[in-house]
Amino acid sequence: MMKLRYWVTGVMVVCGMPVVAAIAPTATGMPPEMLRAPPLPQQSLPIAAEPAAVPGGTESLVVQPPLSSQASGLSTPRKVETASSEVEQTGIILSRRIEPGETLDAILAEAGLSAPVRAEAALALGAEYDLRRLRPGHEVEVAIALDGTLERLALSVDEGVTIEAFFGETTATRVVQPEAETVTRAGEVRIESSVYAALDTAGIPARFAVDLAQMLGHTVDLRRELNGGETLRLLWREARVGKNIIGQPQLAFAALDLEDELYEVVWPDDGSGRATIYRDGEVLHVFAQPVEGARLSSVFGRRTHPIYGNVRMHTGVDFAAPQGTPVYATAPGSIGYIGWRDGYGRIVEITHGSDTVTRYAHLSAVPDGLAEGQRVDTGRLIGNVGATGTATGSNLHYEVLVDGRPTNPLSNDQIANVAETDTQNGIEQARLRAARALLESRLTQGDGHTPHERS
Repeated sequence: MMKLRYWVTGVMVVCGMPVVAAIAPTATGMPPEMLRAPPLPQQSLPIAAEPAAVPGGTESLVVQPPLSSQASGLSTPRKVETASSEVEQTGIILSRRIEPGETLDAILAEAGLSAPVRAEAALALGAEYDLRRLRPGHEVEVAIALDGTLERLALSVDEGVTIEAFFGETTATRVVQPEAETVTRAGEVRIESSVYAALDTAGIPARFAVDLAQMLGHTVDLRRELNGGETLRLLWREARVGKNIIGQPQLAFAALDLEDELYEVVWPDDGSGRATIYRDGEVLHVFAQPVEGARLSSVFGRRTHPIYGNVRMHTGVDFAAPQGTPVYATAPGSIGYIGWRDGYGRIVEITHGSDTVTRYAHLSAVPDGLAEGQRVDTGRLIGNVGATGTATGSNLHYEVLVDGRPTNPLSNDQIANVAETDTQNGIEQARLRAARALLESRLTQGDGHTPHERS
């Protein structure tokens, strides 16, 4: 049986009323009754309607006349009048999702666009988005003028981002980012078997268990030192567009009560990049993150190499982040080296005193003007996240070397002491008090949907 793919076709008319039809390419040998427009498929995008000018207040519904040969593969629309009048006509909009195995070129060809126009469209979108990253579920919208020329092409990809290209005398492309609202949520769980199980049961993002293990791993063994009955309270941030969460939720504060000791972690939201670990209210360690808001994806120590497959020492920590994300110096020092080094790819090294070096690897770019020997402060932009060298994807590999030997960046006291210049004047204590107060406020405002989580 022949499988037909259906476009959603939108026509803008008067009084805000859309005329929408599902149009299928003609299938040779099929009886006419089988070519009737089927119900709109669930995956089709909604089509916005624009009002057209109506002289004298009369009403007409206009379905576009035939397009030029550029879109001749579509069936011929017709005109339906409810009153005699002239109505300003606009173009036709085709919209649907990408199916497995499809390419952008095939979809544009299905819309009736010629090969030169398809090539121009791909170049326009490719200027802002790598088309090799297209996946099923991404959405394509094509706007075609009455004369059959391509006017606009939109590609909706991940996390609400849309790439738009406009065609005419000149071609212009832009990236439309969704306006996200940041929502702060809080939850409290009682740990019986594991942190992961407790979070999962409560409906709190279970990936936070990994974040806690990585931040507290050098201090608390969350697999062996938990006996059951411990309390974990969390504060996190979500970026939302409507009801949809954009990106990954980010931890802001965690308090783990082991009865005899209280461990707390405050993640930054002020651009400082400083995550601080406290034990019983006192600063235990300050870690200045080189990538703000990134996910710690791999820790220091022996691991199975993701590319070579053998077990070897991972001499730093990895931060998963999108290509181009800014990378900042974690402590004051001077630029010791800028360049390329084997599997590290493009790197920047900063020296701190006579024995400590921080290394930032897999960079996609380094700012103009950054030079070896230059003095930099904590938080100075030194590069952008990339995937240069031996890397499975876009990330920053961050190392701390003392006397030439790699040490764990999450527990190294020397780099922490260099970065900890503000601790003495009470800034870290103020951050802890503010985080505790916000957590209590959010928990108090709980909605009572679950005994495990209040938000």
